[in-house]
Amino acid sequence: MSWTPDVSVVIPTFARPDLVTRAVHSALAQTLERIEVIVVIDGPDEATRDALAAIPDPRLRVIELATQAGAPHARNVGVTAARALWTALLDDDDEWLPTKLAVQRRVADEVEIALPIVASRLLNRTPRAEFVMPRRIPAPGEPLSEYLTVRKGLFHGEGFIQTSTIMAPTELLRRVPFTVGLRRMQELDWTIRALNQPGVDLVFADEPLVIWHTDENRPRISTGVKWEPQLEWLRRSRPLLTPRSYAAIAMSSLSSIAAPTRSRRAFWLILGEARRHGKPSAIDYLTFLQIWLVPQSLRRGLRDLILGRRDAGQVATAYTPPVEPPLSRIGEDVRR
Repeated sequence: MSWTPDVSVVIPTFARPDLVTRAVHSALAQTLERIEVIVVIDGPDEATRDALAAIPDPRLRVIELATQAGAPHARNVGVTAARALWTALLDDDDEWLPTKLAVQRRVADEVEIALPIVASRLLNRTPRAEFVMPRRIPAPGEPLSEYLTVRKGLFHGEGFIQTSTIMAPTELLRRVPFTVGLRRMQELDWTIRALNQPGVDLVFADEPLVIWHTDENRPRISTGVKWEPQLEWLRRSRPLLTPRSYAAIAMSSLSSIAAPTRSRRAFWLILGEARRHGKPSAIDYLTFLQIWLVPQSLRRGLRDLILGRRDAGQVATAYTPPVEPPLSRIGEDVRR
């Protein structure tokens, strides 16, 4: 391309040609047309290469890596190759609504922040229901790590950020790369580290702009993750988290990884970690016990039933976003 794109889109993928082509088509269909779409294939993959070659759009660029190194490394490669001042991230199994980038660029232009991270709500589409996440936007003065991790109810997603919702300055994504080797909580890890940089803040577009496909019968990149490396990540991240947030991650996200092992050692170690270095609330204890005692399929079904019914009206109107979306931002003094 002889022109400079307004936004670069980076999509990491491997061995999922049908999914990644759906993601690419949703990016190329954006109402903001002056973009480039960079797909980074994480290792030799003829089927994906051939599927992408069949998309006749000069805005599409494909980089095929010689060896597999994981989605975080593939994202970093794509960001390095990006030509725009802004980069938006898209996972290969998700898709965007058509106005996603246009809305986020308008949000970025309206805020007085040197390096804004622009996120949005999404539609969480499961086999049983469809509901909106996050269920609320940050409150004024609320520490971001607590907004993203601390539950006020039994179901996750009240405060939330997901990779496919993120648009950020390319400069920031290069300065703060994704952590290679981290299998879970990649967007949380990147966000809390990026917000520790000067001039960085987080803003939200209020309406859902992403479809997050959580197909439970499909293998995901993050399946089969061991809990011990995630505990080490949590310990390394403690300086960037409040005690409330530290306890919430240990008793919710980390426990959800460890609970299927039925390990008594993991149960007591994680509980002790949360109590020793965090400040658990009553909801954290209740969440911890339900994760360890209630089967995951039952928890998912109950969540989808309750949240799907409550959000039915919001989902029905999600495809016609308002002309002037409300914004939420977190102040410079509450990054943790």
